[in-house]
Amino acid sequence: MAGLFYSSSKPTSSSSSSSPPSSPPSSPYSRLLLLVTLLPLSLACFAFVLQWRGGLDDPVTHWSTDHREFPGMASTHEKKQRSLRGRSNSDSGCVDLLGQSRAPSFPYFRDWSFDYQSDLNPKICITTSTSAGLEQTLPWLFYHKVIGVSTFYLFVEGKAASPNVSRVLESIPGVKVIHRTKELEEQQAKSRIWNETWLASFFYKPCNYELFVKQSLNMEMAIKMAQDSGMEWIIHLDTDELIYPSGTSYEYSLRKLLGNISADVDAVIFPNYESSVERDDIKEPFSEVSMFKKNYDHLPRDVYFGNYKEATRGNPNYFLTYGNGKAAARVQNHLRPNGAHRWHNYRKSPKEIKLEESAILHYTYPKFSDLTSRRDRCGCKPTKVDVKRCFMLEFDRAAFIIASTASSEEMLQWYREHVVWTDDTLKLKLLRKGILTRIYAPMVIIQELREAGVFSSVVTSAHMSLNNSSTVSISRESSQVPGRRRVLESHLDLDTESQASAIPPQSPPGLEATQIEPLSE
Repeated sequence: MAGLFYSSSKPTSSSSSSSPPSSPPSSPYSRLLLLVTLLPLSLACFAFVLQWRGGLDDPVTHWSTDHREFPGMASTHEKKQRSLRGRSNSDSGCVDLLGQSRAPSFPYFRDWSFDYQSDLNPKICITTSTSAGLEQTLPWLFYHKVIGVSTFYLFVEGKAASPNVSRVLESIPGVKVIHRTKELEEQQAKSRIWNETWLASFFYKPCNYELFVKQSLNMEMAIKMAQDSGMEWIIHLDTDELIYPSGTSYEYSLRKLLGNISADVDAVIFPNYESSVERDDIKEPFSEVSMFKKNYDHLPRDVYFGNYKEATRGNPNYFLTYGNGKAAARVQNHLRPNGAHRWHNYRKSPKEIKLEESAILHYTYPKFSDLTSRRDRCGCKPTKVDVKRCFMLEFDRAAFIIASTASSEEMLQWYREHVVWTDDTLKLKLLRKGILTRIYAPMVIIQELREAGVFSSVVTSAHMSLNNSSTVSISRESSQVPGRRRVLESHLDLDTESQASAIPPQSPPGLEATQIEPLSE
């Protein structure tokens, strides 16, 4: 290296003595340093210019790294790009780069108005019979819109049928509100169900039995509505239940889940998980509850029976209420309800499959006020004999008696002992065993919807439209809906299979269901 420097600095014989000395040539290290400095700066500037002009696609606006759209968003990306290209030059590109919008929208995507019914495949509808207010119905409804449900048939009574609540629900795209009017009852009184045997054991009984029959009649009407609207799947769900579509590869999507079901399958059974609340002051269960007890169908037999007594905590059964899940049915000719939990067919025995990962999340008695609200809906006497006429499940009977006979302090103590999970050691043990599990996706989605202003925007919009235009009375509109629906079908020859008794809410299997001794740890 020294020799190289000495030889390069020695003057040559041809050099003129009068010429000024030339400056030494630049070092190779200087050139390399300059290149290393300028190249990253140039690339950074180039990338900035491209992104500012919309040439780069921001992966944050996509649900996954393979650019799959969020459920129901198949055509939204193209519409969004067209709208960006068509904006005037006066608009700031920063607004779009930050994913913001002038209107409330789900935060993962911009400008999502939830009106995407025509884009969904397969088309899925949910039917429910409810008396809940907007504080429960709106989160329930928009959560299921997020996972791919396009249409809702809401049979409303009580608070849900009030003018203010109905007005908001009817303003939401894809929601059909059916009031329990005299016309509806006359229509359902002509249903073929009354002349058949599969639901007969539930007729002319109060409280839960009456609701069960009413749900079945509403489901029958919803089937016809679904056929008229071109629906492919129908699900009966209460407004205290959320579908948990676990098991899809890339999307948290019910549409993806049912789209992968074989064409020869008529019904899909979702085992239910039951909420396990950890406080006695829950106000918004969908946003505050993350712990659930798994269904027997999703647990190893030895784990279930081996920890049965600890998981039951002195209650009549493993679950507080039902444990036989809910089902989605393929909409087809001769479909009929089989009680609130299953579907059947007048012409064949439907082929059913049970999902191994997906579930129904049932928020059971999540609020202390549920004790008194259930009591107030039923006029039975608080005796062990009379409550059997009103309630199908043991825990409902016990809760009704407590709510009817105990003081507020005694009710709260009973609620803490039988519903609230306060023993951290027991919780940790059952979480490790897999009996309890944490599920956060519904909580996160609903919290994000609320923070994005989706619920408040719907309420505000509905009331603004009322003030700006003259509207027909809601009760009068709803009374016309049943008259347009054809509930009755031509009578068919029924075989024994088609007359199978309706499946009621059933408790999970108890220790008497097995001949083996409960396994010790």
